[in-house]
Amino acid sequence: MATLQKIRTKAGLLVAIVIGVSLAAFILGDMLQSGNSLFRKNQLKIGEVDGESIQYPEFQQKVEELGEIYRMNSGQGQLDENTWVQIREQTWQNFIQEKVMGDVYDDLGIDVSSDELFDMLQGSNLHPIVQQLFANPNTGQVDRNAIVNFLKNLDTGVDPEQRQYWLYLEQQIVKDRIQTKYANMVGKGLYVTSEEAQNSLVARNKQINFDYILLNNNSVADSQIVVTQKDLKNYYDAHKEDYKQETTRRIEYISFPVEPSAADFRNTEEWINDIKADFASATDNVQFVNSNSDISFDETWFKQADLPENIGNWIYEENADTNDVFGPYFESEAYKLAKLNAIEMLPDSVEARHILLRVNTQAEVTAMQNLADSLKTTIENGSDFATLARQFSTDQGSAIQGGDLGWFSRGQMVKPFEDAAFSNKVNEVTVVMSQFGFHVIQTTARGRLSKQVQVAYLVRNVQPSTQTYQDVYAKASKFASENSNHKEFEAAVTEQNLTKKVATVGENDRLIAGLENPRQLIRAAYEAEEGDIILSQEETPIFELGDNFVIAALTNITEEGIAPLDDVQARVELAVIKEKKAELLKEKAAAAMNGKTDLQAIAGELDATVENATSINFNSFQLPGVGLEPAVIGTAASLDTDQLSKPIVGNNGVFIVQVTSVNELENQDVAAEQTRLAQSLTFRANSQVVNAHESAIEIVDKRSKFY
Repeated sequence: MATLQKIRTKAGLLVAIVIGVSLAAFILGDMLQSGNSLFRKNQLKIGEVDGESIQYPEFQQKVEELGEIYRMNSGQGQLDENTWVQIREQTWQNFIQEKVMGDVYDDLGIDVSSDELFDMLQGSNLHPIVQQLFANPNTGQVDRNAIVNFLKNLDTGVDPEQRQYWLYLEQQIVKDRIQTKYANMVGKGLYVTSEEAQNSLVARNKQINFDYILLNNNSVADSQIVVTQKDLKNYYDAHKEDYKQETTRRIEYISFPVEPSAADFRNTEEWINDIKADFASATDNVQFVNSNSDISFDETWFKQADLPENIGNWIYEENADTNDVFGPYFESEAYKLAKLNAIEMLPDSVEARHILLRVNTQAEVTAMQNLADSLKTTIENGSDFATLARQFSTDQGSAIQGGDLGWFSRGQMVKPFEDAAFSNKVNEVTVVMSQFGFHVIQTTARGRLSKQVQVAYLVRNVQPSTQTYQDVYAKASKFASENSNHKEFEAAVTEQNLTKKVATVGENDRLIAGLENPRQLIRAAYEAEEGDIILSQEETPIFELGDNFVIAALTNITEEGIAPLDDVQARVELAVIKEKKAELLKEKAAAAMNGKTDLQAIAGELDATVENATSINFNSFQLPGVGLEPAVIGTAASLDTDQLSKPIVGNNGVFIVQVTSVNELENQDVAAEQTRLAQSLTFRANSQVVNAHESAIEIVDKRSKFY
């Protein structure tokens, strides 16, 4: 029977699940206890899709369900904040797709019947997910009996978590099949004509070489251009779509970092000095370090070259003895003591072989342990290790070599395996367990022995004390109390010579460079008024973000839509100047041409040089050495040999082009080109069809008010 562990490890290869859980379901309790139902419904609205409201409880329930699936799939008990973000985003996208595409599928009658689902789960057309879950790892063949037995026991003989996970996978299989049907339906409606294919072949196969003159925009000084307010207004009105903007908030903030004070350094140094005698007399160095140090005991064996210089010299040059103590000394913002825990003559490398017994479920642990112990005894009694490795080892790469792993040095194997292999005597057999399963290890040779040591480090990091936190908070609090708006904030920053930083944040942003977990500050910025000092949900202007107390002011509000001319005037002015320069250069080029057909003569008239471009076709997008110039390339592709173009306004200036030669490639397989273009269309349809439906409706996202 397929196990939950097997489902966990294999389903992840096929099902792109980005999921998680929010733990804030209780935050709206007060809302639920007050106000009328309409008010509560509006307060709880987390979004809207095509006029249909999405309520926070409904959304949160989906998040929690998906989060539970994620925990089962990943084996993680706790999820970090980045996972929560991905979880909620995936849940939101699922909501949108279900609400947008659900009606589309229903209108078209697209569904998956029970017979079809049966066929995908255990029939003759197994879905790839099912194939992967129930495939024999050695042969790759699907074990159909395992599928049938698993499904028979799904209601009564399967762990509830395993059942929940399987039902989720069934939903994904159905969803995938429906999406595939719709994509195929759309794809069948797309067709490429032979004329389209022929035109595409001509565009791709026609290689042109041409000479050109470029009158660069930079050749005209800005001082030669006069721009009026009317020019700006006319350009802005004609290009408003170029000045769309998203909803943003611009904040200015100062940080009061909480850093260790001089007293914190003195106290930490006193602590390390006071404990030195106890450390020196301790009989169990490992336990003492793990009980008192900020860093756990490290079991690694070191040669002199692998140790810090001061510790290496103390041990190897000054010949320290076991249990001698070095220090205290200061390093990496910490006070440290080093105690020589052990000295051994150990090999630099070993040669070993192993038999790996992989463990797939907790229930298999005891059986695999017993088998490993039995194999160890059998080998010690004279059985051939290589034969047993070929018969029992699940590490196929080494099993074929009789389990031989060759020579390896420290750091190349997982820790339990390495410790056993390096501790063994030659031909000694040991059983250890790692994350891969049980290993039956035999060390077959040991390299040159050298002096190696274990060092017990007692480390006390210098950390800000409670008093230090209180002192810094008091400083931040004093600043906040004396400056209640942006004008006062700005003046105080200048007067006190503080470092002010600026950030522009979107409504759903979660990052501000240099600040730890600033989401609460970003959310609060969207509740503030322009010119306000930003207040937290607790109505305090001080945000504790990691080791910083932060005070911020909201300086600018930008709403979604077309930016006002005043806000983008600098950009508009640059565009107008560029346009006017092109007009001047175009007139200059036209005057120089004046009936001439010799490009060199025209270049002389313009005090310009003639450049050359080779092997350009209609599908090219860059002019080598110049940049993106689609208008120039498109014009050149339409000219006959020796034909001179009119002045062309490009991105970098004004061009005059003359084609020198045209090469037609021999590929004229119209049918193959039709197939290629059709495949391209189908791929685009599959990826863009949902986006097309989404763009046709209104989607309101208010998640930022809740997360």
